[in-house]
Amino acid sequence: MSVSRNCREKSQGTLFQKLKAAAAIGCILVGTAPSWAQAPQQNTPAAPGLPPEPAPNLTQPLFMRPSGRDFTKMRGYWPNPIAPYLPTSVPRPNFLNSLQLDDLVKSGKIYLSLGDAVLLALQNNYDIAIQRINLDIADTDLLRARSGNTLLGVNAGTVTNTLGGGTTATPVGGGPGGTSTAAGGAGAGFGGVQRTTSGGGTVPVLLDPSLTGTIELNHMIQPEQSPIFSGGLPAINQNTNTYNFTYNQGFMTGTTMQVSFQNTRLTTDNPFDFFSPTLQSTFNFALTQHLLQGLGWGVNGRFIVQAKNDRRIADSAFRAQLLYTINQVENIYWGLVGAYEDVQSKERALAQSTRLVQDNEKQLQIGSLAPLDVVNARSGMASDQQALIASENKLEYQQLVMKQAISRNLDDPVLANAPVIPTDRVSLEETPEEHMGADELVREADANSPAIEQGILNLRNDEITLKGERNALLPVLDVEAFYGASALGGSVSPYCNNGLLVAFGVPGGCHSLTGAGYSTVFGNLFNSSAPNKGVMFNLNVPLRNRRAQSEQARSQLEYRQAQLQLQQVYVQIRMNVVNDQYALTNDRAAVRSAEANRDYNRQSLDAEEKKLHLGASTTANVLQQEKNLAAAEDSLISATTQYAMDRAALREVLASTLDRYGISIIDAASGNVQTPPSIPGIQPAKPEPEVTPPTQKQQLQRQEQGQPPAQVQPQPPSSTPPQN
Repeated sequence: MSVSRNCREKSQGTLFQKLKAAAAIGCILVGTAPSWAQAPQQNTPAAPGLPPEPAPNLTQPLFMRPSGRDFTKMRGYWPNPIAPYLPTSVPRPNFLNSLQLDDLVKSGKIYLSLGDAVLLALQNNYDIAIQRINLDIADTDLLRARSGNTLLGVNAGTVTNTLGGGTTATPVGGGPGGTSTAAGGAGAGFGGVQRTTSGGGTVPVLLDPSLTGTIELNHMIQPEQSPIFSGGLPAINQNTNTYNFTYNQGFMTGTTMQVSFQNTRLTTDNPFDFFSPTLQSTFNFALTQHLLQGLGWGVNGRFIVQAKNDRRIADSAFRAQLLYTINQVENIYWGLVGAYEDVQSKERALAQSTRLVQDNEKQLQIGSLAPLDVVNARSGMASDQQALIASENKLEYQQLVMKQAISRNLDDPVLANAPVIPTDRVSLEETPEEHMGADELVREADANSPAIEQGILNLRNDEITLKGERNALLPVLDVEAFYGASALGGSVSPYCNNGLLVAFGVPGGCHSLTGAGYSTVFGNLFNSSAPNKGVMFNLNVPLRNRRAQSEQARSQLEYRQAQLQLQQVYVQIRMNVVNDQYALTNDRAAVRSAEANRDYNRQSLDAEEKKLHLGASTTANVLQQEKNLAAAEDSLISATTQYAMDRAALREVLASTLDRYGISIIDAASGNVQTPPSIPGIQPAKPEPEVTPPTQKQQLQRQEQGQPPAQVQPQPPSSTPPQN
């Protein structure tokens, strides 16, 4: 403990003190790393009065695996020894709709509740499916980090390719943790900067071991220029077999190990070579330790920590995608309800104007009404017909938007042509959010917001980058300890020049040489008969060091910028919460006012029609009251739709949608959601009798034939699904 504490105290001084402390190899032997090389331990700053980090129950990191496979685990050698070298197979995406969608089709119509729409979106929506794959991509980055390599990054932006239902609660295509245009994915910061210092600093050692082998069989005939140096031979025949192997591995402490084993077998007819074949082996074991730059777990393991943070960012981004898409589907659904009710309103208006035309024509026949009044009534009916056609076209498009949001394939003609009938209506019962104080709602939003969670995790990644850039400022000082040996043996060459050896003073010539087999050569590598050992220091001091200074300064600036942006997110969330709460209160008042206005105009129309029958009013007055009633119904539909959308938007800002609806994020990540969520604040559609007015073409044909307008027949409500 005293050695470790002493090492840490020395590492916290000036650069000169660090240089002196690095010379003490005792710090390395005990495996301790200085504090400046450790992973960040300090708490991430947060807004005043808020926890320093997101609540642990927001996302469940490292457990949401859509494919059911853990891409963070490597494939081992058992039971298949070649498994690590085989490609990974990913199943083809499913482009078929879920079975629940087919179950909703009855009598050629899709009777859709809001809960069913959300369920189908969780199963089929492409935005969610695309975001779901990012979870597995983040796992592959963690596996890559464990090998000691740099990160590829994870795209944590919100996917917004579903048409309709736009919302301003979540930035389109982005958010903290990366955007769709960022090169570095989750490490690119809030603004999606293309080139940042994220992941910069000292490059960690490679942690995956590698084995390199070279086997070479070489045959060579070398012509000789002078026979004097070849024993009179015009050419030398030579066979060289090489068997070399090298093993490399890095460790978290900044240590690299290399073991090399080299073997050569040489046969030649050169009379100057005493052995043929000649056996030569060398062995070398070397340990290299970084003493300054690259020292410690904090530097060499920082990408693993950052990859885990990126995985949590991916989890948070998936939760943000669920919140965004569910809110988008709700907006589309309430837009569909509004379009559907608008068609019903236009049908009622056309039915009223049609009845007025019929009554006026009867009065014209008995001479109690002027022809101009009939023309005026027919003009009003034609306007209502045009308004109905426009409303029906809008409804058809809204139905198509709804189907593309909850399905993956519209090639089925039954599904493509089936009208979507919404079976739910918004309930005006007050929600808990309307009675809660603004500060309480802000605290809830801050604790649950994916944007804040991702911002805090990004700050942690930035702190890791700060450590790496600070370490990169240091010079390179490495110590290497190595031990090796070489050995030589073989058989006496049959081409040995005996006279030459005697001439050089070797008694007995070639007969005095003794050979050695490979077992003897191999044993001589480890008996210290020919050792090669020592210690080497390597120092590299960059003069001026401007690049490292600039990158370290930039990392500090980007970190301060990220802190400001995180605090700005807190402010934005507060503003969004307060604004949405005000909007919800105003929307409720607008709905009540629109209901009262609608009831007043409905009674005014009834009174005006009675006056017309008594001769106390005119057709123009009745038409004006019909227009007033139509405008009042339009205002009521718009106010109700806006109330429903703003209520959903507030839940998205509070990030409470999943909890309020009972949606499991784990089930959503796997795509295995079978039960429709329980959505509060809705009620079944009332079975109001509907009318089916004749189309404009039919009315024109009857007018051309001199026939009175067709009678309007009441029909059963189409919003109620047929009973099985």
